[in-house]
Amino acid sequence: MAQKTQDNAAGPVVTEPGRVRNVVLVGHSGAGKTTLVEALLAATGTIPRAGSVTEGTTVSDHDPAAVRQQRSVSLACASLVHEGVKINLLDTPGYADFVGELRAGLRAADAALFVVSAVDGVDDATTALWEECAAVGMPRAVAITRLDHPRADYDQTLQDCQEAFGENVMPIYQPMLGDDGTSVAGLIGLVTLRVLDYSQGYPPRTAEAEPEHLNPIQDDRNLLIEGIIAESEDETLMDRYVAGELISTDTLVPDLEKAVARGNFYPVIPVCAGTGVGLDALLDGLVNGGPSPLEHDLPVVTGVDGSPRPPLTCDPAGPLVAEVVKTTIDRHVGRVSLVRVFSGTLRPELTVHVSGHGLTERGHPDHDADERIAHVYSPLGAQLREVPACIAGDICAITKSGSAETGDTLSAKEQPLLMEPWSMPEPLLPIAVVAKSRSDEDALAKNLARLVAGDPTLRLERNAGTHQLVLWCMGEAHADVVLERLRAGGVDLDTEPVKVSLRETFGAASKGHGRHVKQSGGHGQYAVCDIEVEPLPRGAGFEFVDKVVGGAVPHNYIPSVEKGVRAQLERGIVAGYPVVDLRVTLVDGKAHSVDSSDAAFQTAGALALREAAEQGQMTLLEPVDEIVVRVPDAYVGAVMSDLSGRRGRPMGSEADTDGEHSLVRAEVPATELVRYAVELRALTSGAGTFSRTYARHEPMPAHLADAVRKEHAAAK
Repeated sequence: MAQKTQDNAAGPVVTEPGRVRNVVLVGHSGAGKTTLVEALLAATGTIPRAGSVTEGTTVSDHDPAAVRQQRSVSLACASLVHEGVKINLLDTPGYADFVGELRAGLRAADAALFVVSAVDGVDDATTALWEECAAVGMPRAVAITRLDHPRADYDQTLQDCQEAFGENVMPIYQPMLGDDGTSVAGLIGLVTLRVLDYSQGYPPRTAEAEPEHLNPIQDDRNLLIEGIIAESEDETLMDRYVAGELISTDTLVPDLEKAVARGNFYPVIPVCAGTGVGLDALLDGLVNGGPSPLEHDLPVVTGVDGSPRPPLTCDPAGPLVAEVVKTTIDRHVGRVSLVRVFSGTLRPELTVHVSGHGLTERGHPDHDADERIAHVYSPLGAQLREVPACIAGDICAITKSGSAETGDTLSAKEQPLLMEPWSMPEPLLPIAVVAKSRSDEDALAKNLARLVAGDPTLRLERNAGTHQLVLWCMGEAHADVVLERLRAGGVDLDTEPVKVSLRETFGAASKGHGRHVKQSGGHGQYAVCDIEVEPLPRGAGFEFVDKVVGGAVPHNYIPSVEKGVRAQLERGIVAGYPVVDLRVTLVDGKAHSVDSSDAAFQTAGALALREAAEQGQMTLLEPVDEIVVRVPDAYVGAVMSDLSGRRGRPMGSEADTDGEHSLVRAEVPATELVRYAVELRALTSGAGTFSRTYARHEPMPAHLADAVRKEHAAAK
């Protein structure tokens, strides 16, 4: 729940972008990201003491779903100040279902801190995230956590990081064991050769390294120095080093910081949140080595109409351009939007233009509106600390916006602009929801609109073929959170099995006779028509042909027959699904001068089609999707075997560009893919992903089609 603080609890303020660091914490679930954020907040005095994930008292995990599940389920921002620099920590969920929250954090950040547990090491999902950051050139650092766990293995974890993340991943500190020989009591700086002693608690005592400290670190220190020199802009430095010159710390540290900020060098820092080991080293690294917003390329902007605009610069005096990276709905405060300001300055009482374009297919219609920003806040999780302004490069929160959604652009009213949206993964797990009562339908619609506004990975679909309301989610955990939030909003709802939109068609030519004659005194109803039906190729649609001769069916009633046939096609005949790909030819009929009518011939047309279906061979068609599965090479065989078991037709595999993954292509009936997002993750230990595109409809096997027909008949 969002909470406003008292006036005397104002948030931190910066006046120049160079004094800001935006850092997103990345890593698998359970690596210790949220615990590390708590420790950093407590170490800097931002909060009086660190909260607990298990007790639900952390700053980041304020969402009720996060408290219940004891893991992060949404992006959270917490700001602190260290050495006069404001650090915005963006805590992201580690579970794959919440990758949308992670992508939002990457958009708002200028650097990524990969949090890796010394107990669990590096998983495939974390490696994929490293590659994603590399693709956009984002600077990265690594914090190896949970050093106080009995099963912690720092050396092995460091080796795992170097193997998974590649070159230039090097430690800049090495853990020092305490007197018991097992616990980590300090760190040795490999560049500075200074010892940080935490045996008496945090903050540490510092001293120069003793001779006994130097031998164990010499090899790592030499590798580190060589790595720093290789990235140095001073081309003479390597020659001097090879010649035996002792390169000073004053020379190495600035080169190290530049290499980190440019994204060419990736420092590793051992951290233990519980004892405080490494917290100050990490903070110093973020401040001195982390890039400021001035060093990060900004997203492309256009006019609202798509017209080109000059590139942005991170200038507080420039045109206002900000982006909503996260929207939540709080029952007390209303809509809370987390905003990254890229250019200009966002101030209270300022009227801004809100633009959202390009996400119509996700349930976000294009929208533009002018709104006044009442207050600007610095977020501390759910707590909102009011600030007088938010400059370019900084992150803030605004409340009570009537239209701002995740991904929207905020710009000057006089010069509306639109930011290029960030890429979002396609949700692939459908969940069909239904309100338990009519009174819940309005509440369901209202709450769904709020959730979709805040979560671009959630797609809302009203399936015209099955008439179901379907939420497309990223996985089961994502679906659980969405349903919990709907119910917390006062919606009483159920879920039901997801239906796949089938089609019906004629398997052979047929004829039908429709006779609708009723006399009940007064004006009656009279219409007779004869039709011929023939199937058409897949995707050909519907054709209606008039071959009536001699005026057997008056010309003005021929459209009525077609209308009745089309209505029956939409309703379906044998299983309640639309009928497609056929030609209906009207060949004969009869009319009455008094009793014939438009409605009578519509009914006769529908009756004729139904009779033709009874005499003909009806076929059920199921959609077939073309899917591309990306998996590590070790899982290719298992995936192809599984796809064959789903009635899939493998179309081959090929090596992905990274040389470690393969792309498996197949055509699979959509009925076999309803829960594939969950089952693929289980099959590949979370390493597999897939995409799907509709290919065509094909005849369903007879035994499955019979089951659908029986189910439809039983439901009548």
